[in-house]
Amino acid sequence: MLTINALTINDEQFEIVVKNNPDLNFEQTSAGELVIVPPTGGTSGRKNFNLTKQFGNWVDEHLELGEGFDSSTLFRLPNGAKRSPDVSWVRRDRWESLSSKQQDGYVPLCPDFVLELRSPTDNLDELQAKMLEYMGNGAILGWLIDPQNALVYIYRQGMVIETVDSPSTLFGEDVLPGFSLNLQRIWN
Repeated sequence: MLTINALTINDEQFEIVVKNNPDLNFEQTSAGELVIVPPTGGTSGRKNFNLTKQFGNWVDEHLELGEGFDSSTLFRLPNGAKRSPDVSWVRRDRWESLSSKQQDGYVPLCPDFVLELRSPTDNLDELQAKMLEYMGNGAILGWLIDPQNALVYIYRQGMVIETVDSPSTLFGEDVLPGFSLNLQRIWN
């Protein structure tokens, strides 16, 4: 990620930048700083696809619980930041409380669950700050998967961050009941 600290823009300017650069992905910090999110390489793309596939299968089997989203979905967090987690999920009642216009645009809420997969170009400190931002804006459960160090950081609302060394499986706990994420392909 590249944060352009000197370039602070408002919502209208953000829309213009996004529309004029359809081949790029952007985020925005709560301070209005524009963030350019670079594309991933093949290995990260393969790993992210595997995570999304596994999660998507669980969502399809549990549609009554909520909706899942891919890395292209932009969420407008309560603090004003615009973020796109690699994988995310919103409880059904929260999703259905949004108007059609809100569902079609940048989703005006923080997901209940977020997953970030660190790619070789990602700065770990920046990703950890992003995870804390999600938690501070209402996320209940978050996973930051760091293949470079074979670690997973588990974020839970109101709890200390748990660091797990190369787990083979992660479980969705009470937030994603019955979900288990097989990490074997992530570590290979």
